[in-house]
Amino acid sequence: MKPDLRSKWTDSVIIGDGAMGTYLYQLGFPVGISYEELNLIRPHIIEDVHRQYVNAGAQMIETNTFSANYDRLSKYGLEDKVDEINRAGVRIARAAAGDQAYVVGSVGAIRNGKRTNIPRSELRQYFRQQVSSLLDEGVDGILLETFFEVEELAIALRQVRKLTDIPVMCQLTVEDAIRTLDGFALPDAFALLTDAGADMVGLNCRVGPNGTLHALEAIQGKVSLPLSVYPDAGVADYVDGEYRYGASPAYFGQRSVRFAELGARVIGGCCGTTPEHIAAIARALEGYTPETLDFSNVQKPTPQISVTIENAIMDESDRNGEDVPPTLVDLVRERPTVIVELDPPRDLDITRFLKGAAALKEAGVDALTLADNSLAVTRMSNMALGHIVQREAGIRPLIHIACRDRNMIGSQSHMMGFDALGIDHVLAVTGDPSKFGDLPGASSVYDMTSFDMIKMIKQLNEGIAFSGKPLKQRAKFVVGAAFNPNVKHLDKAVVRLEKKIAAGADYIMTQPVYDVQLIADIREATKHLDIPIFIGIMPLASGRNAEYLHNEVPGIQLSDEVRGRMAGLEGEEGRATGVVIAKELLDVAMEHFNGIYIMTPFMFYDMSVQLTEYIWTKAKRRPNPLFHTR
Repeated sequence: MKPDLRSKWTDSVIIGDGAMGTYLYQLGFPVGISYEELNLIRPHIIEDVHRQYVNAGAQMIETNTFSANYDRLSKYGLEDKVDEINRAGVRIARAAAGDQAYVVGSVGAIRNGKRTNIPRSELRQYFRQQVSSLLDEGVDGILLETFFEVEELAIALRQVRKLTDIPVMCQLTVEDAIRTLDGFALPDAFALLTDAGADMVGLNCRVGPNGTLHALEAIQGKVSLPLSVYPDAGVADYVDGEYRYGASPAYFGQRSVRFAELGARVIGGCCGTTPEHIAAIARALEGYTPETLDFSNVQKPTPQISVTIENAIMDESDRNGEDVPPTLVDLVRERPTVIVELDPPRDLDITRFLKGAAALKEAGVDALTLADNSLAVTRMSNMALGHIVQREAGIRPLIHIACRDRNMIGSQSHMMGFDALGIDHVLAVTGDPSKFGDLPGASSVYDMTSFDMIKMIKQLNEGIAFSGKPLKQRAKFVVGAAFNPNVKHLDKAVVRLEKKIAAGADYIMTQPVYDVQLIADIREATKHLDIPIFIGIMPLASGRNAEYLHNEVPGIQLSDEVRGRMAGLEGEEGRATGVVIAKELLDVAMEHFNGIYIMTPFMFYDMSVQLTEYIWTKAKRRPNPLFHTR
């Protein structure tokens, strides 16, 4: 049995393998295809490359999975094969390595040195998905390679460390041998990665043996972990329609001894290297016994860790042991969860509003949601009322944000205010046009669509302002999106909904539904979505209310059966029938959805109280072990 990798590199130099992508190119596979897909369609080719490296003397080989993450594979339509490709990569490498070599899972950068807007939350998800597949097939270690930025490497390392304690090698790519793309001096970068859980740090790609040597000499005595180096075979040249690299195998072998003297305990090759280069390294290091690494005199640098890197390393659950309350998304994944909408008043008196909030709190609602001047009618600021409700009634506020009323400056300012007040649940909506409200001369801004608003709010969660500039801390918004299922073609509405989810929506709130069959249809049409849906139920207050909603309010349709039952009913009789109909809808809704969104008509909050209590009564009778009794 081979010793653990950590033990192996403690007293010997491990010879790594060489390039996969550029070697496949030399073998005739064109640039522009997914080399990782070859794990599935040409596995014998990949196994043969691995075996050539093992026969050349490689004692550790990398899986052919460098770009086998969701983001990179999606460019080839292969995003649904992440698990399959990574698992196949490990199995192929194992077959070639046999008992002669270790197999490490190769995980490459996703941003690839480009300033993209891929949120950190997505990076975490993509790295975790890929690493999980590699671990499930039993790799000996993980190699995080070709990372231009410490931030992204820290994200990847954190995900690995949340999943396993096997050896992890972290390799940065630097062109000037001094600083990373995001501005870290190499000793500072390596110190940060050491603290984050790396077992080995090093360099690969972009520079040849000479540049790598300069880097190792510059950091000598400043790094407290073993080093790994995988240089390119010099600088690539494009000759007669082909890429060629200038560094010979003999030159590689000569330089490898000096790498070992400077603390390198894994030495391989990157772009342009071949089995001949690895054979030259093996010959140069044959019989070489490295000195025992001594880190006792290393003066560990204390880099000024930016908020950006701190955010990259830490997840929400890691922050100083804070007792973070579960979000609505957390709750609804476990048990029935009730959101009730209570519109802010149209005048300055908030007495009745606060009485309603208190009654709903007593009834057990999970959140009180406040619209943003719905139907373009001027109402009191939902930010102010949300803060009052949170402070005085002890209810979680969920605030609607309309694109209609604020330009991008005002929208970011508004969101920053919510963050300062501790209001972190919002719903991004387009907003009804101003000309249809009580101030028809007012302008509708619409600087952003609801899709844009969702993206921008999630960007604040990454510590980045709407302008793209970094913020000193990041927000923690849980962002909802609106969904109107009352349409002729439900499938087309779901496609639009999928785009909102792709923009970053964490949960969905629907327009009110008055047809039990439609509730079932919504469930069937959205069952593939992996975020929770709060189905909208709004009790009718009267026959006239029913006709108004059906005929005049966009996005709301009532069935003929419901309109018939409400016809001619007014006052208490109308409200009582409206509650009965709403309970019938709830009976079906609770069979399909954990999330319920009740909209209170005309400040008749007692109707919402009755429906909330009805939900808890039904839920307690329902055989659901995940339900948290109150």
